[in-house]
Amino acid sequence: MIKLSKMTDYGVVIMSEMARVPGRVMTAPDVSLHTGLTVPTAAKILRILAKGKMLISHRGAHGGYELTVRPAEISIAEIVRAMEGPLAVTSCVDESDEDCSVEENCPMRGGWEKINRALNAALEEVTLADMCQDTYQISLQKRSLDSIDAVSLTSAE
Repeated sequence: MIKLSKMTDYGVVIMSEMARVPGRVMTAPDVSLHTGLTVPTAAKILRILAKGKMLISHRGAHGGYELTVRPAEISIAEIVRAMEGPLAVTSCVDESDEDCSVEENCPMRGGWEKINRALNAALEEVTLADMCQDTYQISLQKRSLDSIDAVSLTSAE
């Protein structure tokens, strides 16, 4: 199984929350309140994302973090790279710093490169705005089902 780390998943969650209200400045406690993450985890991820140039840090009493660009201009690949480094299925890709002992004789190198390019392309195509829209639609559907259930319960009484 190819699996992103929890911190990367949380990075996408934080970025999605920040994208919900354009121009909003959020502190780590704000992020914690809205996402359920602990304050130290939120603070750590916010610092990492700010180094990745997706967030800008504002100092002072009314400080916090803010998106640097619109959610439609941030790909999920950018968030993953900020959190984990280069996207790759194996360590024998062009962007990797890791050495492979059989790299020069490996018959699979070209095949893995093709898969890595496809993975990168797929994650580049999905934007933060896409992720927010999808979760927004799911939330609306859930609220709709909850209100139908509430109406059914009161009607049954």
